[in-house]
Amino acid sequence: MEGNKIVGHQKIPMEKIENEAARYASFLEHRLSLYKLAGDLVQQHDVDIGIVLSSPTNKPCSFFHPTVEVVSQRLMNPNVELGDTTKLAATCVRNNVNEIEYKLAELKIREDVASKQSVILDQAKEMRKIGWWEDVEKLKTDEVTQFEAWLDVADFNMKNRLKQLENEVASNAS
Repeated sequence: MEGNKIVGHQKIPMEKIENEAARYASFLEHRLSLYKLAGDLVQQHDVDIGIVLSSPTNKPCSFFHPTVEVVSQRLMNPNVELGDTTKLAATCVRNNVNEIEYKLAELKIREDVASKQSVILDQAKEMRKIGWWEDVEKLKTDEVTQFEAWLDVADFNMKNRLKQLENEVASNAS
């Protein structure tokens, strides 16, 4: 049984990537992963964090939260209370991050809704091609629901188009 290898996490020897393009691509990927982990630490544990890197092309890269000043002050004087201005700046940054995360979550919800609507529209297009409206009595419950959703979308789009045309006519008559 000693010869069997376990599938899953296995140690991969750390070796320098000789190909410059592959090394840079790998650096970018790992840098983003490191920043994501740092962001998760900040979000979950409300910590101040600073990361400074030098890329394979010798360009500096950094990640600080909430600010460089806060992280450097905490590093140099861990037992000293931050000044009022620094606290205010840190609070503003944290509030901005929270607001952006809230907006991101909201956009994710909108994306999910749009994706589901797209699926429904695609299904409705397929229904239209098949000609389900010709044989409504043969539809199953889920097919009736899909057809109803398609009709609702079509009704909504038609009413919006009608309003647009009415507005165009009214503005041209003025």
